Amino acid sequence: MSTALASILDRLGSRSLLVTAIDVVVVYYLIYRLLLMIRGTRAAQMVVGIVLIGAAFFASERLELTTLSWLLDNVINYFIIIVIVVFQEDIRRALGRLGQGIMPFSKSAQAGELLDEVVAATTQLARARLGAIIVLEREAAVAPYVEDATRLDARLSRQLLVGLFVPSAENELHDGAVVIGKSRRIELARALLPLSRATDLGPELGTRHRAAIGITEDTDAVALVVSEERGVVSLCFRGRVAQDLDPATLRGALAGLLTGREAAQTAAAAELGKAVASVGARSTGSRDAVPSAPERAQ
Repeated sequence: MSTALASILDRLGSRSLLVTAIDVVVVYYLIYRLLLMIRGTRAAQMVVGIVLIGAAFFASERLELTTLSWLLDNVINYFIIIVIVVFQEDIRRALGRLGQGIMPFSKSAQAGELLDEVVAATTQLARARLGAIIVLEREAAVAPYVEDATRLDARLSRQLLVGLFVPSAENELHDGAVVIGKSRRIELARALLPLSRATDLGPELGTRHRAAIGITEDTDAVALVVSEERGVVSLCFRGRVAQDLDPATLRGALAGLLTGREAAQTAAAAELGKAVASVGARSTGSRDAVPSAPERAQ
């Protein structure tokens, strides 16, 4: 302990305190980002395995278990190669996520692909009168507010989004919401969302709409609702809902809310407010008075 402390003091004497602080902060940030990337993936289980192997190796050395120590030593020597072969897909995905925040053009292209797939899926679901909730995560994490969800971590596609909401006895994931994370991948399905606490919502909004509004009250996420009763798409943001949106209007609003630029988000929120007012003005003739049983069951 005294030797380690003396070494630290010697290093502080040869380097400025500011440089040392930066060094510690950078290492802390890298470890933090690494833990965020592997959370909920197979890599998290791999980390547990590494810790167990390291503990077993340390114990075998201390107890002088020669054979076990030799075996674990060889496993550790080839461990990097084993990790690269077994987890090549996860490594490639993690490196891609690191590049998303550095290359703005790649990020814009990925956002455009996300919008195309989501708008196409909601349009198809509305045409087929299939009820759905699609939550798009922004800055705040959605998972802490979700109950009893199934983790997928799947590549986003129109076909998969539509398939998840097809009601069938064999499809256990069609109930609840689908959550698209900040990584632009489908992270959760069959998610139960908190219901809105607002008391001024009309009776025409069933449990599905109230759940979509509820998650936008607790987080900054954007929620899309497809009504199976009327076959229309609604957008929820900051506790407000705009109903009966056509694909062009929906895509424009999503583009503004998901770009991350404050001006675009403000413009999209303003357009959403106009849509809410417009829907309220024509609501008497176009609302479904009583939500269907599947919609009440979310």
